[in-house]
Amino acid sequence: MKQEMQATLKGIDIRFDEPLKQYTYTRVGGPADYLAFPRNRYELKYLISFAKAHDIPWMILGNASNIIVRDGGIRGMVIMFDRLNSVSVDGYVIEAEAGANLIETTKVAQYHSLTGFEFACGIPGSIGGAVFMNAGAYGGEIAHVLISATVLTADGEIVTIENRDMAFGYRHSVLQDNGAIVISAKFGLQPGDYTQITQEMARLTHLRQLKQPLEYPSCGSVFKRPVGHFAGQLITEANLKGHRIGGVEVSQKHAGFMINIADGSAADYEQLIAHVIEEVKAMSGIVLEPEVRLIGEYQTSKD
Repeated sequence: MKQEMQATLKGIDIRFDEPLKQYTYTRVGGPADYLAFPRNRYELKYLISFAKAHDIPWMILGNASNIIVRDGGIRGMVIMFDRLNSVSVDGYVIEAEAGANLIETTKVAQYHSLTGFEFACGIPGSIGGAVFMNAGAYGGEIAHVLISATVLTADGEIVTIENRDMAFGYRHSVLQDNGAIVISAKFGLQPGDYTQITQEMARLTHLRQLKQPLEYPSCGSVFKRPVGHFAGQLITEANLKGHRIGGVEVSQKHAGFMINIADGSAADYEQLIAHVIEEVKAMSGIVLEPEVRLIGEYQTSKD
């Protein structure tokens, strides 16, 4: 299969048995059988067509910011969007490919004195992932600025979905239900004052630096916000700040984060998540729901 893939998909960067921990924000994850980096939507379609024709399971990782890849890795083809990362501006509209860095895209808006995207200036991850989960912070969310998203459907067609049809909710979009993959997205912003935009981005960035453990590998906020509560506060009240399993710890700075402080594994993350859910439920009766996605296979013993 390796030789056929190299011959048929010549020119596309494909790596074999590639450890995913080199690419994830958590710095954990076992190997992918095939790891591909398409440069445009045409290479993406070729990759998916090849995978379907050869019954190879495939999935999109985007840029792997809000996921935990288990230690056994992922069978089949994993597609990352790092190189689908162009950003353009047309008037008050920014169009960004799915692999574009969300923070860097907000800086493009800043440069052009466009306001409305400041809320996202510290959210790690890609445009595709942000649209997929309706990322948000400080009162703003993708649903407030998205015009439309160009997606690859589960049937292999490229279509455009308007904001009104995205079924946005808290950390939710229709893409989580229909299996479509974001290729690019358009955002409608407003003309603003460069100095005010810069000051607001600096303020929000400072708040994040004060409150979040940005100096360590992590998957960002681990849990969804329970109705009427804050996950970090519930975890703190359960005396779990600093609780550690293996190399992964509940952050002392913000209990809603779990950080990889000592070459932790995906199993460490998963066990710590389960422990936190159990302890918070015992303390408050509230069941925390993970926001982070856990994917891939468990590591099997070689004995």
